[in-house]
Amino acid sequence: MRLGIDKDHAYAWSRTRKGGWRIAQSPILTTTITLLRLKKKGYQSMLEIYMELNPSLCELLYTRPVRAVV
Repeated sequence: MRLGIDKDHAYAWSRTRKGGWRIAQSPILTTTITLLRLKKKGYQSMLEIYMELNPSLCELLYTRPVRAVV
């Protein structure tokens, strides 16, 4: 309820028997737990971490070295 959801919806979604994967794309979670809130709490995006570890994916395709296939 602190995230802006009314009491009825908060109660209904807190009592669900569905697992985390099943409710991950639910309207209640996508409106309350946003990427902006996670970033404010100090969490980092998995995509950002991946791009830091593998920066060659940020390059344009035509700038990469070409190998001849023999």
